[in-house]
Amino acid sequence: MPNLLILAALPEEADALFPNAGTRDVGPIPRRHLTTDNHRLTIATTGLGKVNAALAVGLLAANTDLILMTGTCGALGAATGAYWLAEAVQHDYGATHPGAFRRYRAGDWPMGEAAEAHFTAMPDPGLGLPHARIASGDSFIACPDAAADLQSLGATLVDMEVGGIAQAAARLGKPWAAIKAVTDDANDASAGDFHANLVRAARMAGQEVERLVAML
Repeated sequence: MPNLLILAALPEEADALFPNAGTRDVGPIPRRHLTTDNHRLTIATTGLGKVNAALAVGLLAANTDLILMTGTCGALGAATGAYWLAEAVQHDYGATHPGAFRRYRAGDWPMGEAAEAHFTAMPDPGLGLPHARIASGDSFIACPDAAADLQSLGATLVDMEVGGIAQAAARLGKPWAAIKAVTDDANDASAGDFHANLVRAARMAGQEVERLVAML
């Protein structure tokens, strides 16, 4: 029976997936364990940011067949609802040059000619969700000017974790996937909108991850 590791940054996001099911395991990375008809699941709450996300992958993914992420994100344009995150880029990894910040694929040498900077998720098994590229970084984006810069990377969504999970999964040779739902528009209202929409969006993403698990 395949083992799936499902990660969420926040307790609200983890609890919105298969709510009230499984047994809890306390520790530095809180976890919930449950078994579906076809899979053994570990749902882990990583904490915020790329380091916490990558640390959870490194500690928990040894016997995992697939790494998934659920949760919430910001929109860099006119985006609402839940998305299949087909690609992830770390927007704060690269090299600072006079008047410019040049981005590279996280973990690559940040010098010379820059190639594609993104990580690619596993193929979509046919969920029917819209696809998106997400830009991840260790800062909460609440500024239209910053959002416009990230759109230049081809990203339509922003968060603080998926890029770190994608990098860690690639390093370990594990397939990964992520589904997130939008809480805010990465502007000066983002903090309030995030808190107001967190539970609703987390459940929206959780329901789509539940559909994904049933399909695998």
